[in-house]
Amino acid sequence: MPELPEVETLCRQLQEKICGRKILASVIYDKKLAGIQNLKGRIVSAVERRGKTITIIFDDGKLLLIHLRMTGRLLWQESSQRPKHSRWRITFKDGNIFLVDPRRFATVKVEKTRSEKIKNDLLTGFDEKIFLENQGRRKVNVKVLLMDPKALAGIGNIYACEILHRSAISPLRQASTLSVKEWKKVFCNAKRILKKGIEKRGTSISDWRDLYGHPGENQFELKAYGQAGKRCSICGGTICRIKQGGRSTFYCPDCQI
Repeated sequence: MPELPEVETLCRQLQEKICGRKILASVIYDKKLAGIQNLKGRIVSAVERRGKTITIIFDDGKLLLIHLRMTGRLLWQESSQRPKHSRWRITFKDGNIFLVDPRRFATVKVEKTRSEKIKNDLLTGFDEKIFLENQGRRKVNVKVLLMDPKALAGIGNIYACEILHRSAISPLRQASTLSVKEWKKVFCNAKRILKKGIEKRGTSISDWRDLYGHPGENQFELKAYGQAGKRCSICGGTICRIKQGGRSTFYCPDCQI
């Protein structure tokens, strides 16, 4: 699933490509998206990210919310020829954006008004004090907490593993056992890792591609995720893979305590 850096990459590319442009056509290939038919003629005024959601804001104030889920991606193409697994197309004067989604999990919907700004996004709005009061005492594994969208927006499995490895904190620890100093280390490292992921246009391990079909480069920066059996870059130990909540977790048991 695309995480915060991947979605931010798309938002920045969309902002540059379609802001100020009029939608000439909207073609639905999948009846599950029938609720977004009336987009023709609208002008894009802005594109923003809200957690893992792409928000396209129109000149009339209405919003188009796109959540890519597991395998969804947006593809810019000058040709209107339909790519395989595409579910929807919007057309501009010089090209088209397709929603390509093999598993059909991505959601697209129109809203009339902008919802309240989220306050749990480490890069756009975050209050450490509120987080520590509401989330820091929870008796759940810290990795599970990092991936909870109600606690922190936009962090998934890949970046949670990387953040905890950089912070030298075991993913098996309960969140309530972390000190304020340790949480501050997590926040600091999370911001650095997420910003690096954006700089590298996301992590392409399986499906992720940017708006132009290009893979990201952050997979070459990973120190924990997908590195099972390799030496830890921090202490020289061995990165292990375990199952946690049905997901693979990668960490170093020697230095993540």
